[in-house]
Amino acid sequence: DRSGSHTTKQVCKSWLIVEAIEPVSTSLLLGTGAAVLGKKLYHYFYETCDENWLNFNATGLKHDLSTKLYGQHVAAQVVLKAVTGFMNNENPKKPLVLSLHGWTGTGKNFVSQLIAENIYQKGMTSNFVHLFTATAHFPHEAHVDKYKTQLQEWVRGNVSICPRSMFIFDEMDKMHPGLIDSIKPYLDFYDNLNGVSYRKAIFIFLSNAGGEKIVEVALDFWKDGREREEIQLKDLETALSLSVFNNKNSGFWHTSLIDKNLVDYFVPFLPLEYKHVIQCGLAEMVSKGHAPDKEVVEAMARDLNYFPKEERVFSMQGCKVIPARLDFYV
Repeated sequence: DRSGSHTTKQVCKSWLIVEAIEPVSTSLLLGTGAAVLGKKLYHYFYETCDENWLNFNATGLKHDLSTKLYGQHVAAQVVLKAVTGFMNNENPKKPLVLSLHGWTGTGKNFVSQLIAENIYQKGMTSNFVHLFTATAHFPHEAHVDKYKTQLQEWVRGNVSICPRSMFIFDEMDKMHPGLIDSIKPYLDFYDNLNGVSYRKAIFIFLSNAGGEKIVEVALDFWKDGREREEIQLKDLETALSLSVFNNKNSGFWHTSLIDKNLVDYFVPFLPLEYKHVIQCGLAEMVSKGHAPDKEVVEAMARDLNYFPKEERVFSMQGCKVIPARLDFYV
């Protein structure tokens, strides 16, 4: 698997850089002063697993979630509380495990990106952030046993280089059942396993599974004339974890990760309304270097699909199609 070997190469490459340019060994040749300078230059040019490249910005995360994420008050609250609590804990008992659920285009990938950007200097391009996509990394059901071994090795290898590693698993709903159970020991309450401690790592699972249950709750609130902002985590979390656990297409089907309560938070992403699509569109215009033009964005938003068909309350594609669609209207 080419993607897998790339990750393994990355592990080895980072290790070789550390081995090759470890400033302490140069001190014998160049003296202490040069070694100190060498160390500073090394930390400046090469990403290292320390506060030079890895520094949690709680204020930044709070600001980003409140100003850049639209229509997701529940997810924003839960993610901020979970990540801040975990990152401020010097001695966590287990890794942070978040499972983000909702329809496509509601902001799951975007939130993962915001978390990464507020922990790692290089954000998603950091050597310590690892993204796995089910269809790209684990495509063949016949190779599940091989994938299990690879996955264990990738996680173990990367955490041994940087305890503050972050792993994002996208398309969990397309993950072969049983595969994710192979990393269960790393998510559990162990001090260390074979000399490697996983307690400072972050695991984030992204899935469309459970989306129907979340939509059901959002629709019930709307039909009852209640405000969307009244929806709370407790209205969704239990039903969400059960529907994911019992869904044969969720990647979490009958998984010990749920059974053993190793997922710290199931984070629901609500379906987006017309007003949120407008907010996404205006933000996208700015990011493309255009002056925000509400008329242009409204023309685009009107042409998207909404449900229920008559009332057109929720967007079927969320904000995902906006970058491509907007080009036709600008």
